[in-house]
Amino acid sequence: MRYSSVLLLLVSCLSAPVIMAAEVLPWGHAQVTPTEYPPMKVVYDVTTGDVEELSHVLDRVSYLSNITGADPFEQSIVVVLHGASPRLFAIRNYEKYKALQTRAQSLTVGDIIQIKMCRLAAEGQGLGPKDIQGFVELVPMGDAEIVRLQFVEGHAYMQ
Repeated sequence: MRYSSVLLLLVSCLSAPVIMAAEVLPWGHAQVTPTEYPPMKVVYDVTTGDVEELSHVLDRVSYLSNITGADPFEQSIVVVLHGASPRLFAIRNYEKYKALQTRAQSLTVGDIIQIKMCRLAAEGQGLGPKDIQGFVELVPMGDAEIVRLQFVEGHAYMQ
């Protein structure tokens, strides 16, 4: 009798983690689908003035470039800055946003990733072409540039 009680206690203790795992893992684990992505044309619409948010966008842009081959002849990734973002690329704010500006500039090397800025948004923040870092291209209007990139050049839209 005593042996069966000990055995029952041991079995119940060992099976408890299995039952608990089944309760929190009813569908099993996620599956990874190996996928190869061809070079792409993408435009990112960026209006944030938050450094962390913009850094996250730059991380996504960089990763997309890397997983699609970083081919300067077949690929085009454009970040269009407007809204509150122009001040982050102002020369006068270099010391404050040095890490962000340096990271953004490094992504433009190789001509796969371009950073464009709405001139209207920049002017609305008191910034002209001479106030913005040289790796940024000013365009007349951010919204118009995004539409042009989508419908004339065939870029997919991302936020």
